[in-house]
Amino acid sequence: MNMEWTSLIGYIAASLTTLSFLPQAIKVITTRNTQGISRLMYIMFVCGLMMWLIYGLLIDDAVVSVANFLTLVFALPILVIKYRSE
Repeated sequence: MNMEWTSLIGYIAASLTTLSFLPQAIKVITTRNTQGISRLMYIMFVCGLMMWLIYGLLIDDAVVSVANFLTLVFALPILVIKYRSE
């Protein structure tokens, strides 16, 4: 039963941190306004997501892999729009 709670906490944490980027992605995609966003932060963040994704794949952890892949899908368009707007 302990493992069930551990997995549930992991799924909830992954869902919350992944979905937290959706409002920002929607806002940036619809307004194209990236003025208040640090390019360096998003470069570092996207690189970190890619490394977490690779790590999740290497250790065969679906929660880590899927959560970081989805967050990457939400964060990458923000970085692309930031590059194009400067």
